[in-house]
Amino acid sequence: MKIKTIEIKNFRLLKNTSLSLEDSTTVIVGRNNSGKTSLTEVFRRLIGDKNPVFSLYDFSISSIEGFKKALQAKLEGKEDAEIRSHIPSIEIIITIEYPKDLADLGSLGNFVIDLDVESNVAVIVIKYGLKDGKVDSLFENIADSSNESVKVLFKSLKEKIPNLFETKIIAQDPTDEENISLMEYSQFKSVLGAGFINAQRGLDDVTHSEKDVLGKVLAQLFKTSKSSTAPVDMKTKSDEIQKIVDEIQIKVDTDFNTEVNKLLPALSLFGYPGLSDPNLSTETTLNVANMLDSHTKIRYKQGDNLYLPETYNGLGSRNLIYILFQLFEFFREYQSRPISNALDIIFIEEPEAHLHPQMQQIFIKKLHEIADQFSATLNDGKKWQVQFVVTTHSTHIANESEFEAIRYFLTSKNEQRETKIKDLRLEFNQKVLREDKEFLHKYLTLTKCDLYFADKAILIEGTAERIMLPVLMSKTDAMDSAALQLALQYLSIIEVGGAYAHHFYKFLDFLELRTLVITDLDSVVKSPENTYPKSLVKDGTHTSNAGIKNWFAKGTDGHYLLSECITKTPQQKISGYRRIAFQIAEDGKSAIGRSFEEALILANRTNFGITSTEEDEVETIAQSKSPSNDKKSEFALKYALLETDWITPKYIFEGLKWLAENPNTPAAEVVAEIEEVVNATFENSGEGSEENTLTETEE
Repeated sequence: MKIKTIEIKNFRLLKNTSLSLEDSTTVIVGRNNSGKTSLTEVFRRLIGDKNPVFSLYDFSISSIEGFKKALQAKLEGKEDAEIRSHIPSIEIIITIEYPKDLADLGSLGNFVIDLDVESNVAVIVIKYGLKDGKVDSLFENIADSSNESVKVLFKSLKEKIPNLFETKIIAQDPTDEENISLMEYSQFKSVLGAGFINAQRGLDDVTHSEKDVLGKVLAQLFKTSKSSTAPVDMKTKSDEIQKIVDEIQIKVDTDFNTEVNKLLPALSLFGYPGLSDPNLSTETTLNVANMLDSHTKIRYKQGDNLYLPETYNGLGSRNLIYILFQLFEFFREYQSRPISNALDIIFIEEPEAHLHPQMQQIFIKKLHEIADQFSATLNDGKKWQVQFVVTTHSTHIANESEFEAIRYFLTSKNEQRETKIKDLRLEFNQKVLREDKEFLHKYLTLTKCDLYFADKAILIEGTAERIMLPVLMSKTDAMDSAALQLALQYLSIIEVGGAYAHHFYKFLDFLELRTLVITDLDSVVKSPENTYPKSLVKDGTHTSNAGIKNWFAKGTDGHYLLSECITKTPQQKISGYRRIAFQIAEDGKSAIGRSFEEALILANRTNFGITSTEEDEVETIAQSKSPSNDKKSEFALKYALLETDWITPKYIFEGLKWLAENPNTPAAEVVAEIEEVVNATFENSGEGSEENTLTETEE
């Protein structure tokens, strides 16, 4: 069994999203404030001790408008059904897939209500909406739709929603949405279990505080092992621990308490009238769980019988051990349930904390192997039906994961903000993209580039551009101070070469990542023998650059005509979120370089001792002064560090200016915008400011 999809509607940034899960591990990536934490939080609500409860501030911002529309419908005397159609509800739809040949569906069988023998999915709907017969109560004392009345309504919703809304658990026919059956919350919990390993795990360094986080996990393991349904090996171990404590308890009840009683004062010494001596005595009880929780610590063995405290081990090691302890605890809980859940889902937030890059890569590759090992060695080979959801900001974890396992969370750029979930498995499953997918996965794994987390990207040709790009950006910022400064934006810079840049085009569009592709014109001339040797631009007929060809003439054979290439306008070089930049003539000139180095020379003729005014001759001179391939790094270092009094070539300046003028909103501003919308909508007037403010941590 496995969770196939999770649909979430109207919860915080997750207004209308659908997330497909991998059979084993799904990795969620994205920039800050893209809704990753919201996904985890909604499952915390679902897997609690009682029916999930939500507040006004859990509703997505755009759905709040529904309350105003419902009020207007109420004032117009519409039927309750129409009024209810406007009132927002939070919905979570979980689709579970099970093997067709499975003889016993267990507790999941309660949710299979279709009659189609070919169907092998069950649909569970969790809906938090207005209770029946409560429309009048929701709008009580609201007489009109004036601004003042709307303010009163939103203030009252803070108290009314928890009282007038309820959670319904619904089994839905996958073949007929109208065919539903109400279920008990306990039935839902018997199907699905969830575990959470938070980003903040309290693994403070010893220099800050002395916390024995790992030792506390033992207390929970002991409690689990004491349950009547725990596996025999667990119960045996816990019974042995309890037996030892019971033997100590006998000693405590006699000798220990006899001596402690002597510490009690005799009440008769007070001589207070009417106070009789109640013959007080002491009783000391040893509670194993409390002992493990409060007084048991993990120690690391050193030489000469020296045992160091938990906090003396590195934070990375402690983090990894803690995660393993938690996974073991979740597994033992699964084994100890009276009715085993059909499956488990475990959320792990930011496992990369304090782990070095190689350990991060190993962790994500071995995660599901750990669960399989638990099943093989501790559960008689019976498979633990668990799916992991890992949220991360680590390029090492993201790029080491299977390409199809990535789910990219992207926040829309509209005013009300909402999350789009982009599925790499779904998008890159097409045969025409197979070559791109294989290249990208290999490239991302090798280079650990951070495209998933950047606000913008720049793809460059080679070493010279990589070395000089920081200076080029600085000069661009200085030349156009009115534009947004590139130095203040989160850029991912990737060296791909002109032959491979086109493999990124579909991927960049998929990520909706504003990207500048800086490449070389690579002019060639078609010979009578139908070969294409490189040439000066003035003599060239075509470009051999694969990135340019696939930009303007994807799917065509042969080389792309140079005459068409160099006449492209700046607007024609833009495709969606991408813009391409290649060598063009400087203002008032006609000579064009075929490489970055030639373009830099042509833009700074005096610096390179070029005095000729004949453009064809200048182009030849620039080529002669351009460094050979083995000298390009030396050339770049010279003009990046030593001789920096030059101007940026026009094609790069235009491209960088375009990139700077079209920013993605920085995370801090996103939070400010959300707060502004919320505060403007609810008009809290300072009431409960801490409660009503969305923070970066929450989203």
